[in-house]
Amino acid sequence: MKVQIMSKNYTVSEKLERIITEKVNKLDRYFEDSATAKVVCSRANKDLFKLELTIKDKGLLFRSEVISDNMYQNIDLALPKVERQIIKYSTKIKDKLRKGADLKELLFNDDLDYEIKPEECHVSKVKNFDIYPLSTNEAIMELENSDHAFYVYVNEKGKVNIIYKRAEGDYGIIDPNIVI
Repeated sequence: MKVQIMSKNYTVSEKLERIITEKVNKLDRYFEDSATAKVVCSRANKDLFKLELTIKDKGLLFRSEVISDNMYQNIDLALPKVERQIIKYSTKIKDKLRKGADLKELLFNDDLDYEIKPEECHVSKVKNFDIYPLSTNEAIMELENSDHAFYVYVNEKGKVNIIYKRAEGDYGIIDPNIVI
């Protein structure tokens, strides 16, 4: 796994960089060589430090973000979170396949009810990232594997969708239409 360490308003010591690399590489057993881990160390405020760990491999994304008063403690808090996400994801796939689910049905089952609720928001930050073709069920698993409130993906028809968890506990999908 390729480990990339970045910092924002924080200086990563060689010792910390070595520790992060060693600990993140312990997750190699779950991934192939194509996986990449991005670790961002930053200062949250004068007393707190934030560590963001994102692992990507073949369209899968696992992410954890932790804040504490010690950056060394942050890596020890973030790694178990990500490892739990990885294990949860692989267990779900194995269980569904073990129960005799048709792989095609598993990947392309769109029987979720959803409603679109447009909300106004103030844009304070713009992020760029890669999106991949996924079924609704795969997108739900990716959403559950991240610490985000939503997940952007390309559906089976090639359209960009956004899935999010609603307050009621079910999921909503934003399926935008381009109107010119």
